[in-house]
Amino acid sequence: MDPARPDFRAPTPDPQYIWRPRQKFQDRIGRHLALLLLTIGTTTLVGMNHYAGFQSDFGTRDIPIPFADLLPRGFWYSGTILAILGCHELGHYFACRYYDVDASLPYFLPLPPPFPLTGTLGAFIRIREPIPSKRMLFDIGIAGPIAGFLVAVPALFFGLSLSRVGPVPPDMNGLSLGEPLLFKLAAWLLFGSQPENYSLNLHPIAFAAWFGLLATALNLFPIGQLDGGHISYSVFGRKSSYITLAMVAVAIGLTLLSYSWLVWTVLMVAMLFTFGWHHPRTFDEHVPLDHSRKVLAAVALIIFVLCFTPAPIQPLQLIR
Repeated sequence: MDPARPDFRAPTPDPQYIWRPRQKFQDRIGRHLALLLLTIGTTTLVGMNHYAGFQSDFGTRDIPIPFADLLPRGFWYSGTILAILGCHELGHYFACRYYDVDASLPYFLPLPPPFPLTGTLGAFIRIREPIPSKRMLFDIGIAGPIAGFLVAVPALFFGLSLSRVGPVPPDMNGLSLGEPLLFKLAAWLLFGSQPENYSLNLHPIAFAAWFGLLATALNLFPIGQLDGGHISYSVFGRKSSYITLAMVAVAIGLTLLSYSWLVWTVLMVAMLFTFGWHHPRTFDEHVPLDHSRKVLAAVALIIFVLCFTPAPIQPLQLIR
């Protein structure tokens, strides 16, 4: 065809070959819902076990609990931990929506038996495009830990108010939970000092809050592309890479103190080998962060210290 001819008509393009920009915040809702329902199931089973253990007073009482009564008690743990984890991830998600940074809805990770302690490996969102500026990166990174922390604190005090102090049998086997500073403070305010050979018998809500505090501390580790890594890079720029290496060394040292750090440390090292020890750059890497966000970074550091415990889980035999 000759385009100079007056009767020339350009061919109509095939619609399947027309490029269209990808719509943001599009998710397969069924996938997220299925994972959420599975996680509700696994955490409820764990919650039932925690409630039965709570009622047994460290195994000193054998109280049969009908399944119909035990099942709703399982939701006390399940609802609390999913609220903490869900609000954490939704904090990230809504910050992404605010800045129009494409991200997925939360993915909840179920952890079925025979791993009975938590019932979940946590939750995460996928950020599907680069975050261009340090201000945006900081706000998205810090929104999750703060949102989760604001749910975990009242859950901790409420759960501890339902807990009780009791004698620990001398022949008891099991696990001892490390107490973060905030946990110790809340327990002291509610119960005072505990006599020797006595311990807190945690209500399932209190245990869920403990796990929420631990998850918050883990996410605030200033390493790589964890929430703490985003905050560290936003504040220190390229120098944050040295903080990452230093914290990996700290994590390796923690494994010598408690084997409960081993899996987490291996995952962090694997993450560094996969993605590198430098945080992805923003266009304004050398521009200092504003004062108000530096204050929020200090708040995040305080939250990290309050939620951290050097030995999260220890066999009772090792601490006697």
